[in-house]
Amino acid sequence: MIAIRDTLLLILSIAQWIILIHIIMSWLINFQVLNLRQPLVGQVWHGLNQLLEPLYSRIRRMLPATGGIDFAPLIVIIVVFFLQRLVATGGF
Repeated sequence: MIAIRDTLLLILSIAQWIILIHIIMSWLINFQVLNLRQPLVGQVWHGLNQLLEPLYSRIRRMLPATGGIDFAPLIVIIVVFFLQRLVATGGF
């Protein structure tokens, strides 16, 4: 049972880092620190978008329109954090 818990915590931790990297990359792209025309940056960005966009789009459908601010990544980070605590304390 401990192995399953530790595996779930590892998966949630990796998901949390992927989402944080996506958020930071979006800021750096918007502030023109990173350029999507660079091959590595473009590949990483498109890969992260393909991975996370299905999750974000489901949350965006439930959220009201907020203009230029996207709260979907914040909601996903909160859910991942909640799941980490739930798994760590054995509350599932």
